[in-house]
Parts: sequence; structure tokens; C-alpha cells
Amino acid sequence: MTPEEIFKLIEPELQAVEHELARQIESDVHLISQVGRYIRSGGKRVRPALLLLSAKFCDYQGEDAIALGAVVEMIHSATLVHDDVIDEAEIRRGRASVNAVWGNQLPVLMGDWLYASSMKLTISRRNFKILDILVDATKQMIEGELLQLGLNGNIGITEAQHLEISRRKTAHLFSACARIGGVLGDVAAAQEKALADFGFNIGMAFQLIDDLLDFTSSEKVLGKPVISDLKEGKLTLPLIYLMRLGIAKHAQMVETVVRENGFNSVHQDELIDLLREYKTLDQARSKAYEFVEASKQNLRIFKNTPLKQALLSIPNFIVERDR
Repeated sequence: MTPEEIFKLIEPELQAVEHELARQIESDVHLISQVGRYIRSGGKRVRPALLLLSAKFCDYQGEDAIALGAVVEMIHSATLVHDDVIDEAEIRRGRASVNAVWGNQLPVLMGDWLYASSMKLTISRRNFKILDILVDATKQMIEGELLQLGLNGNIGITEAQHLEISRRKTAHLFSACARIGGVLGDVAAAQEKALADFGFNIGMAFQLIDDLLDFTSSEKVLGKPVISDLKEGKLTLPLIYLMRLGIAKHAQMVETVVRENGFNSVHQDELIDLLREYKTLDQARSKAYEFVEASKQNLRIFKNTPLKQALLSIPNFIVERDR
């Protein structure tokens, strides 16, 4: 099933999520509405789509999925806004980042506002199990950012440390999206866990492919500068695997890029050629496919239906994407 076919299954619900997002970002504080509209435009809406599809898969037909789809997108947007301030990023989704337009103070406050608004909207649904799930996911995301910050610039970061950051920063929110679909559908505990694990594994694959695209895509396609992670001091799996080979010259190159915060003394094509030569890009992709296969196993507990096939198509879409 293609991404277009998957999104077609939930097209009315996704449109309703867009209307809810538009409603939520309106405020009598003009600046909030202005920045909120800027943030809301763009984005793939993968997380709301996963929540909506999971809910439909579990035979849920109420309105709470719409509100909660908006919630997870608001949480995700808050994280992006804060990330761009931390990373001093200038481009997001193919245009100037919020901090590049308004400076650093406003995005920090806007991110806080989005977090607070998302929790308020969640509380309004009066489902405290879902509130617990989303609060925990948000806490995990912030902890992931702090872990990453503590390891920033450390070329000795291990695969296990990077995967732990990915779990917290990305996978837990994906897990929450799929699990919430099960909670709304009031499925059995084993099925709820299966959905949570499914979401977690595709979240891990999503993050690892994101890391890979930083090396293999282009700024035009990706919507932000490529090889930006290393310039910001973040080593992801392709470089972690390269460092693990223990070749001093490679470590010196990476250290130079981190120290200079850019490719001044080292040319980026030289580094990418090394990743290809030693097949560490392939290694990282293989790791992503491990999570894809695990995610498909998670759904074995469910009977085969067209909606199950749609869910099973999501992991393939995630690893085959170019942005």
C-alpha cells in the first residue's frame, strides 16, 4: 500500500485534525496566533496519521482521536521549535526557522505554550490513562534532548547511547500514538501493548532513517541543511560505526569538523566517501530495517484486515522515504 493510499483511508480525519490545529493556535495574543500559523504550515503529519489509523484499526469512531491527533502534532512542533533554538538552526521545512525569524526568546516561550496547550486539550478529553501516556512521552522526549546535549561533541559516543537518545526523543511519542489508538478502541491489554511496541519500533526506524538522510539527501529535498548533525556535534550511527573501526585519521577528521562547527578544513564529500567505502551507511540502514521487521512482528497478534495491511505498510514507507 502506498503512502497516498494510506493517507486516503484517514483523509477526512486528517482534515479534521488540521481544522483542530488551526483552532488551537488561535489566541487573543496576536503574536501566538502569528507564530502558530507559521509553525502549523508544512510537516508530514506522520504522528497524527499513526494515531488516527490505529484508532480506526481498533474500531474507534468517536471524536477524541481528532483532538488527540492535534495534541501529538502540537507536542512534536514544540519539540522542533525548542530543538532549533538549541541547535541554532536557520532552516526548517525548507524555509527560515522560527528562531531565525523571531530570535530565540519567542520560540522558547512558543514551545512552552504549545506544550501547555497540548496538555490542556488532552485533559479536556477526560481520559487520564491517555494523559499519563502523553505526559510520559513528553518527559521522555525532554530527557532524550538532555542526554543528547550531555553527549554533544563526544566522538566516543556508543551505539547504545545513541539508540537510547533515539528511544527517548522519537520512539516513545510514536509508541504513544499507536497505543492511544488501542486505548480509544478499548482493546485487550495484550493488543494495546502490541500497538505500543509497533509504534515504538517504527519510531526507532524513523529516527535512524532521519539520521541517514542527513548524509544521503540534499537540502532541497530534506528542507534543511545536510550533514548538520555533525556540525552541531552530534554523531549518529553512520559515524559511530566509522569511529568503531578505530582508524586514527578518521577520528581526526570528525574531531576537526566538530571543533570547527563546520566543514572548513575537511570537505564533506570526503567524509561521505568514507562512509560509503566502509559501508557504514549500509550498516545504519540495516539497523533501521531490524526495527521495521520487529514492528511487523508486533502486529501478528491481530487478525488480517485491510487496515492491518495499511499499518504494516507504514514501516516500509518510513525506511524508503527521501525526506
